[in-house]
Amino acid sequence: MTGREFNQRLKTAVAGGPSGSLVFLGNFEVEEQWARGETGLPRVSSTGNTAVVNRMDEFALLLGDVEDHVVLKTEPDPGYLAHLRELGLGLPTVHVVRDQVPGNTVTQDALGDSRLLTVLGELGAQGALLSPHGVSEWEEDLAGKAGIALAAPSAELCKAVNSKVYSRRAADGLGLRQPLGWACETLGELRAAVAAAAELLDAGATILVKEAFGVSGKGIAEIESTRRLERMERMVANSVRKSGAGGIAFVLEEKVAKVTDLNYQFTIARDGSVRLDFVKEAITEGGVHKGHRFPPRLTAGQHEVIERTAALLGRRLADDGFFGVVGVDAMLDPDGGVYPVVEINARNNMSTYQARLQEQLLAEGQQALARHYPLVLDRPLPFDTLRQVLDGLLLDRPGGSGLVVNNYATVNAGAGSGSPFSGRLYGLLTGDSAEELAALDAAVTERLGPGGALDASRVQDTARSQWKGQS
Repeated sequence: MTGREFNQRLKTAVAGGPSGSLVFLGNFEVEEQWARGETGLPRVSSTGNTAVVNRMDEFALLLGDVEDHVVLKTEPDPGYLAHLRELGLGLPTVHVVRDQVPGNTVTQDALGDSRLLTVLGELGAQGALLSPHGVSEWEEDLAGKAGIALAAPSAELCKAVNSKVYSRRAADGLGLRQPLGWACETLGELRAAVAAAAELLDAGATILVKEAFGVSGKGIAEIESTRRLERMERMVANSVRKSGAGGIAFVLEEKVAKVTDLNYQFTIARDGSVRLDFVKEAITEGGVHKGHRFPPRLTAGQHEVIERTAALLGRRLADDGFFGVVGVDAMLDPDGGVYPVVEINARNNMSTYQARLQEQLLAEGQQALARHYPLVLDRPLPFDTLRQVLDGLLLDRPGGSGLVVNNYATVNAGAGSGSPFSGRLYGLLTGDSAEELAALDAAVTERLGPGGALDASRVQDTARSQWKGQS
């Protein structure tokens, strides 16, 4: 297990060969930029949560190998880097933005850093390519100002193929199974879709209304009455008239029964060739991603449907000019049937950032559970303190059982926003069975939760500080 397979396949796909350097940029929730100027549904977002999301940039650290580079908002915790290196992971050169702003994406911070722009330009002159999480106008602007080429298509194309309207129409055109639904890009199409959906509502169905660029449970409404659906239509129409927008982008579809969410990823090379990278079970709550479980519990027939769909979608996207990483959400119905396309995410996905860990740390036959743990802290938590709290639970060798942390920046991202503040610890649990993973998960949850070892360590730290102050 070298841990380089995915890194080299990605380089071959986007740069034409397995060697050379990529400069990774973790601009998570790029959908927020794609959605600018689009008519949407009401949204609520907190400043603290935005700061945590923006620190998901540190996931990109695990995409690069030693010859690569990554741009981050702050220096990684030294103890965290030691944790990764002890597991044998080669890490890219880190470039940190100057004066990061918690509410900014890493791209915004990089655009404001003239010194970093110069460094990126020098890397570009040496042949390195900029590889963002996803490409919007901001990432194009960054590449242009720095003088480094993108390892991705244009922002215009990336936005187009990431629209849920594109997903719906591509699947329709390929004859792929989907819930009954409608793609709407004009008020007339929306009006017709609402009329058709009203018949389903009258028969007891539930309708999902999805913004074209909604992400992480945002931009989606679950509607159970014709009255509410018609009110939504009027709201959208009024918004369009006020803004003078020329069109809209929504998908309406029937909510169908499911037993399992799936996520699979394929990579499209510049020459149009398509490779299925992996399939995983996705863990979601209320449409919000919570983690992954792999390998997935699929029959040979279900896996064949995914393989066939990946090939079809890959060819369609390649014909439209796209290349790079593509993630697709899918689901299984209660009878074992597959809905192979819920939506296309033609960008990096959460599972993308687990690829090298999966290759290097999992032994043959092992299982893994990727998830995050919510934290409530009253002050920043150093990784070395966490290491003590989770003593005996952290992974200590490839092929072993335990937790490997794959993003630590999100733990302390909310520091300075008030006390207490919320954070997230992202990690990958590895083990030999589902039962072992469940036991590990429960043990980590207990130590990090109220009254657990983390609480005890904070009390001890406070007592030591007070004692030093009195001595």
